[in-house]
Amino acid sequence: MSAEERREEVLQAAQVAFAEDGYQGTSTEDVAERAGISQPYIFRLFGSKRELFIAVVERCFRRTAAKFAEAAKGLSGEDALHAMGMAYGELISDPTLLLCEMHAFAASVNDPEVRRAAQKGMRDIWATAAKASGLDAEYLRDWLAKGMLCNVVVALGLGDVDEPWARDANPMAHLV
Repeated sequence: MSAEERREEVLQAAQVAFAEDGYQGTSTEDVAERAGISQPYIFRLFGSKRELFIAVVERCFRRTAAKFAEAAKGLSGEDALHAMGMAYGELISDPTLLLCEMHAFAASVNDPEVRRAAQKGMRDIWATAAKASGLDAEYLRDWLAKGMLCNVVVALGLGDVDEPWARDANPMAHLV
C-alpha cells in the first residue's frame, strides 16, 4: 500500500472515530486501532491529534464541495442550488460526514486552528455555490441556512418524528 493510500485509510478510520466520539472524546489510540496501525505511526503521518482532526475536517469539506460542483455541472441559478441541495441530502445520509462537520463547528468555538479549517471549508462551499449558481449573497445565505437546518433535522432524527412541528421544520419533508 502506498503512503497516500495508507494516509487515506487512516483518515477514513479517524472520520468514523471522530464522528462517534468528537474531537475531545477520541484518542489517537482509538484511531490507530481502527486503522490497524500503531499510535506512533499516526503521529508520523499527522504530527498531532489536532492535525489529524483538521485533516479529517478538510477532507469532509472537500468531499462536500466536490459533490456540489459535480451536481451543478451544466446548471445555473436555482437549478444549480437545487441539484447541490439534493446532492447534500445524499452526503449527509453518511452520518460520519455530517457528524464530523458538526464536531468541527463545536471544536471551532475553542480552537482557532480548527476554526480556520472549518472556515476555509465553508468558504469553499460558498464559492462553489456562488460560482455554479451566479446568484446573489442574500439568496446564497438562505440556501446555506436551509442546508444547516437539514443538518439539524438529520442529527435530531426529525424525519422520524411524526409531529406537525417536526414536519414543518424539515426542509426535506416535501421531497418524500
